Amino acid sequence: MDEPDERNRLDAMAQGVIGKPLDRLEGPLKVSGKATYAAEYRIPNCVEGVLVTATIARGQVTAIDDEAVLQMPGVIAVLSDDRMTARAAQGGAGKSPVRKVRDVQYYGQPVALVVAKTFEQARHAAKHLRIRYREEPDPLVDPEDERATFEPFEDPTVQGDLEQAMDAAAHAVDVVYTTEGHNSAAMEPHASIAEWDGKTLTLHSSLQMLRFNRKELADALGLDADNVRLVSPYVGGGFGSKLGISPEGAAASVAAITLKRPVRVVLLRQQVFQCIMRRSETRQRLRLAADAEGRLTGFGHEAWVSNLPEEEFAEPVLQASEFLYPGDDRKLDLEVTRIHRVTAGSVRAPGEAVGMQALEGAMDELALAMEIDPVELRLRNIPERHPTLDIPYSSRKLEECLRKGAERFDWDGADRTPCMKREGDWWIGTGMATATRVHNLNKAEARVTFRADGSVEVASDMTDIGTGTYTVLQQIAAEMLGVDPGRVEVHLGDTDFPPGSGSGGSWGAASTGSAVFQACEGIRSKLAAKLGCAEDELTLKDGHAVTGNRRIAIADLLEDEALTEHARFKPGKITEAFAAAMYGAFFAEVAVNVYSGEVRVRRFTGAFSMGRVLNAKTATSQCMGGMVWGIGSALTEELAFDHRDGHIVNPDLAEYHVPVNLDVPHLDVLLVEERDPAGSPLQAKGVGELGICGAAGAIANAIHHACGVRVRSFPITPDEVLAGLPEV
Repeated sequence: MDEPDERNRLDAMAQGVIGKPLDRLEGPLKVSGKATYAAEYRIPNCVEGVLVTATIARGQVTAIDDEAVLQMPGVIAVLSDDRMTARAAQGGAGKSPVRKVRDVQYYGQPVALVVAKTFEQARHAAKHLRIRYREEPDPLVDPEDERATFEPFEDPTVQGDLEQAMDAAAHAVDVVYTTEGHNSAAMEPHASIAEWDGKTLTLHSSLQMLRFNRKELADALGLDADNVRLVSPYVGGGFGSKLGISPEGAAASVAAITLKRPVRVVLLRQQVFQCIMRRSETRQRLRLAADAEGRLTGFGHEAWVSNLPEEEFAEPVLQASEFLYPGDDRKLDLEVTRIHRVTAGSVRAPGEAVGMQALEGAMDELALAMEIDPVELRLRNIPERHPTLDIPYSSRKLEECLRKGAERFDWDGADRTPCMKREGDWWIGTGMATATRVHNLNKAEARVTFRADGSVEVASDMTDIGTGTYTVLQQIAAEMLGVDPGRVEVHLGDTDFPPGSGSGGSWGAASTGSAVFQACEGIRSKLAAKLGCAEDELTLKDGHAVTGNRRIAIADLLEDEALTEHARFKPGKITEAFAAAMYGAFFAEVAVNVYSGEVRVRRFTGAFSMGRVLNAKTATSQCMGGMVWGIGSALTEELAFDHRDGHIVNPDLAEYHVPVNLDVPHLDVLLVEERDPAGSPLQAKGVGELGICGAAGAIANAIHHACGVRVRSFPITPDEVLAGLPEV
């Protein structure tokens, strides 16, 4: 894809199913328990493995005393093999992560696997396995440690003179925000079952991006990728933690090859927290300079994050700041320190999820300093072109989202004086924030077969991690080929199928959906050739092909032969020609207890634009899920680390506080319809991560409006609010 696709083909079709809020194709299987997840396959002769993890932050394993454990009932083997991975792979790596399992780099690193006949036997033995270490003294585990040094992760963006712009500004803010680390905490824990037939390894696993994961596992095991098959038709959430292969998959594979029998490894919830992936904590400095009319003249965003040595990833905190707001004098700088905590990697909406909440807090502070409606401030700061790359934006409905969201919420930004409304023991306030998330495309393949009986089959190794991929691909094929959606079968999550884009970066529907779209175009062209007409002159509907005044049954056209197209979609120059992103706006109302500092979100509205909406129900669901994440990021979610050895002290869903039912009010989602010809051939963009980006900032701003307390550290807990509450 090198140019915008202006043809608007989907709107020209006659079926009318694109965009409709169809129920999930696989929904009945999931709610009835018939959808088979990674750990649920019943494979004869399968044994169970439990990982053993390090109890030091840094050092070397010198010995594994397994003699006593091997005598325990049911125990089959104790394995510690450098084909096992010490970390989870980063998203899109396509190569094995660090495999030196006996070189301990963080507390919780997998160092061995105990295999037994039953899970209970393996777990019991794993708890009793004695590991001897040579421990490095006083490891660096805390980014706030005075020994921590930060280094540039990438070249900073510097334009003009930000210091001078701050000095000359009519209004300016210079503030520091911090965010704590997050865990993906997907409902389904990481799980794998490995089978080895002497040549081919088959892994049933919970993974997001199979075409990359296949290469990663093959690299770890020393196999040819063609001898690795991954099966992952249903994934119980991932949020980035399953972008790459993780230790349980590699360990199960090594055990299956070694023992020559199937092996299942399921991580305990505490192990999911301790050895998979975290979002890095951040410290962010925001500098905003504005003229007397409220237009930004200077823009500065500097961020500090952490990761393990050897990791090539750093939380891209500045991602939205690169394009969202203007300012000729700019400085964007990201630095990273190397510490010995569990791997930092992609957690839902890496970058914007934490960068936007800080940026939008700073924008609110600027609006207050200027005594201007926060919505109006943002409307005055929508740049015409990308501020640094000087390229045009693709479709951008930010203004519409701000205005329509404000209208839907009944926003009143005229007077932002805090402590103006009280109901009993509660201060009441409102706040808003911009939402944005970069739009990504990835290469993808799909195979579509139009069968002689008029039914359709779609196949790709694309995954559905709960986002509605099955249904969206069904709708695309049904629309393009003029069949009822019920006659479209969708097969996903198996590397025996063509390699899709995978689920990550909100690119799944637009990328793999484009491959399905193009395959259907190929089939339509073959049908048109049979009729002697151009493809765009062909109408397919209700089992018939129509062109001009001719109408013929598709079954007669197919002549008892199926038509199959294998399409390969690849983003090209389009990704460099336009600044493509999804946009939105959040509006929140909160109540703050005047005595305890407790915060309750009472109303929450989000208006979002993401190109063409492919399924209104699944898109709305994704936005709602993101808004729930925003509540957690604002008020409850934080990884707490022991500053002596870096272990997580709240490694489960009892102590890592995600929002629960009573924390979440009615969520009002408004989809602002648009078409983005530069977004994809579907004219659609991503949606999965947009709903979290900036949401916490709206809640923080509402807290300030309610009670006058400006908390610049997330999550905003009652003790932090209580310290600044006015006397009552």
